Amino acid sequence: MLIVFTMVYTLVPRENIFFEDSTYRKLGGKSDDKTEYVYSTWQKLGYLDYVRINDYCLTLYEAGSEDMIRAVQPDSKESQDFVALYTGKGYKVEQYLQSDRYYAYKDIPVIMRMVSWLAHLIAIDTPWSVQDPSNPDLERGLSFGRTPTGGLALIGSGTTYKYLLYTDSRFPFIHQNIIHLDFGTSYPTYQGLNVMSVLFQSQGTEVKRHVTFETGYEAESGINFGTLRYKSVLDRMDKKKFTDHYATFDVDKNQPSMIGTSFIMGIFAMVLAYAVGLPMGLLMARRKDKLADKLGMVYIIFIIAVPSLAYIYLFRYLGTTLFNLPSVFTTYGPGDVRSWILPIISLALPSIAGLMLWTRRYVVDQMNSDYVKFAKAKGLNQREIFNNHILKNAIIPIAHGIPASLAGCITGAIITESIYSVGGMGKMLPNAINQYNNVMIVALAFIFSSVSVLSVLAGDIVVTKVDPRISLSEKAGRS
Repeated sequence: MLIVFTMVYTLVPRENIFFEDSTYRKLGGKSDDKTEYVYSTWQKLGYLDYVRINDYCLTLYEAGSEDMIRAVQPDSKESQDFVALYTGKGYKVEQYLQSDRYYAYKDIPVIMRMVSWLAHLIAIDTPWSVQDPSNPDLERGLSFGRTPTGGLALIGSGTTYKYLLYTDSRFPFIHQNIIHLDFGTSYPTYQGLNVMSVLFQSQGTEVKRHVTFETGYEAESGINFGTLRYKSVLDRMDKKKFTDHYATFDVDKNQPSMIGTSFIMGIFAMVLAYAVGLPMGLLMARRKDKLADKLGMVYIIFIIAVPSLAYIYLFRYLGTTLFNLPSVFTTYGPGDVRSWILPIISLALPSIAGLMLWTRRYVVDQMNSDYVKFAKAKGLNQREIFNNHILKNAIIPIAHGIPASLAGCITGAIITESIYSVGGMGKMLPNAINQYNNVMIVALAFIFSSVSVLSVLAGDIVVTKVDPRISLSEKAGRS
């Protein structure tokens, strides 16, 4: 993660983050407003610490007072004190082009940004999480009750989320909002949304249903009551629907989230790959140098030699012309089985080839081992030798790769999802890089690296279950 932080926050010019920012473009020639927006944004993203003369003078005088108006002028004593104070602290002091007022900024070292990021990575929701000066009488505490949909719930007051723990009819049926991963706010794309919301929120159009709110107000809405969060300023409709300040919520939509879409497609592709690749690899090994083996090798060589972009386009052409399947995922959407067929099979094609190749290799290696010759000498038939000895040993390295294949379902498939226009995780990292969404890049790097490390550990555990002779403990591994 330190390498990623260094690359993102030092090698990529920070001015580039505004390329996709429509608000920045709208500021046009308003130099002071543009400078204020730029440095405020950099401060939010952790690049630097930014202080205006206005912020300094607010500690001395009341906002809007004559003293305040006088103090922010560039020739005032307060302005000179501001320059001296922050220059002494190592800040760089400059002036706005139009008003000539002073501001100061100081870059934050990369290592400090990473430490701060890690320190805030795990957010725990408590009754003291909300600090709202406009609501000093906010009650703080926990209680048991029910959600508007009838589920049991641990209800918080003073917490960011209203329902910290609750039940409903959705898998996994018991949900929690107590502990969250906080990767920060996406910028410039998906601006204002938390990174986790971008990845895990459902997509598409809102699915409305008849809802009765806490006040008794009834309406057609897609509200997900489990996501109710604290809102400082309530508007008229908020007061009409809710009895407290928990009025911010997510809505249910008709398509899976980005990570959900990739996971669904990846799971089915993995199942298809193992269902086809393993039996074919075993058949090739048992029919070594015969027709089945040669045909299998033709397929393997084709997949290895031809660029994936080429054979996916070829497969898509055959699927659309011969079977009238949609060429892009968005034609029928995720609610139609036909949308999934071509992307899943295309994603499975290289995995099938890999499983065929390595299964064949492992089985052939085992067939040539000394213990197989010894088993034949003892009088065991070919079926017994294959099922009870060869297959058990050959399947060990294959089983080790299952968790990694499962982890790959989460990270998505860049080429396949791009060709079929699938709204999944595969497009997120390249898009984030192209759009200079550094917050998203760092978050995805952390997610992908964590998933990879866990998949390696899971693979080792799976191997110990497949082969009892293998142990992860040092003591058990010694004779």
